[in-house]
Amino acid sequence: MFDRDKIEKAVHLILEGIGEDTSREGLQDTPKRIAKMYEEIFQGMNQDASEHLTKTFSSTGSDMVIERDIVFYSMCEHHFMPFYGKAHIAYIPDGKVVGLSKLARTVEVYAKRPQIQEQMTAQIADALMNVLAPKGALVMIEAEHMCMTMRGVKKPGSKTISIAKRGVFEKDEQLTNTFFRMMNYHE
Repeated sequence: MFDRDKIEKAVHLILEGIGEDTSREGLQDTPKRIAKMYEEIFQGMNQDASEHLTKTFSSTGSDMVIERDIVFYSMCEHHFMPFYGKAHIAYIPDGKVVGLSKLARTVEVYAKRPQIQEQMTAQIADALMNVLAPKGALVMIEAEHMCMTMRGVKKPGSKTISIAKRGVFEKDEQLTNTFFRMMNYHE
């Protein structure tokens, strides 16, 4: 469970550890603000992504459904620095479809946890397969990682792309190529 007091104490110690005066006007409420922020950005810790995918609608179609450019913000579990970008989801229905907003909500649940991009990509694809039971799912995430941008190698603008293919996408290269062509489609 979320514990604001522990976070406030930890932030206070970090501020002292970097040599700051925690009684300084600008820092007096910083531990409280950070605790409140963490409660918001890590709210996926207490959520089950599958709850968003259970509301489905019957569908006789079996053509690819794509929702692209789902913006997300997450926190790298290695450095506790943000990574952010866009998720693109495709699936092949097998008798049912899910509301499009539910795909975005599924991304949000997994993004709002201490996370690594590769794991998040796989978690979204697995949730689609386990709950929606489509013929296949493909998830592609492209993100910029602040741990690479503002520290370490310091390469702003570099993007990491991760892909998870499940079901028919694992076997059908033409289907996967169709997805990638659609990602490059601009009207």
